[in-house]
Amino acid sequence: MAFGIDTYALTMAQYNQWMNDNLYDACSALSDQQRKADAGLFFKSIHGTLNHLLLCDQMWFARFVGRPYAGKSLSTELFADFNALHQARRETDREIEQWALGLQGNPLPERLHYVSLLDQQPKDMDFARTVMHFFNHQTHHRGQITAALLRSGIDFGVTDLLFMPVSHAAGDIGYSPTNTE
Repeated sequence: MAFGIDTYALTMAQYNQWMNDNLYDACSALSDQQRKADAGLFFKSIHGTLNHLLLCDQMWFARFVGRPYAGKSLSTELFADFNALHQARRETDREIEQWALGLQGNPLPERLHYVSLLDQQPKDMDFARTVMHFFNHQTHHRGQITAALLRSGIDFGVTDLLFMPVSHAAGDIGYSPTNTE
């Protein structure tokens, strides 16, 4: 089976949803004060990092589907309330997975044109590379949060994509949770 960017996006969208479900479950064991305490992360707290992840996912997703995004800063707090943040995360993850399903068998753009939130300059990037960045960015910051959770006494457990339950995958996408070769 060929493993193109469309298959990669679907696999990673499913992994993203699985990890985010587990991450929010683990974070719910902390008090609001613990989630918002400075944990030495790039966006200070677990809550700040969860907000940053959602903001960036919504920003990149808007670019992928050609919607405007009105964000002003990469550290904007979208939701102060953890439950509202969690609900928005679920909705965004569902949208990402539906988008990735829609990529299957369809011609993908070669380039992505957008204006950077960081420097307000127009960008012209390889589409496949931006999709890979999108999912890599999520994994990077989730790793920071899982380390902060461990310092708080919460062992997050397995994060390996190869061990994602089949129930999170839509069809055979080239892996099996029992075959890691």
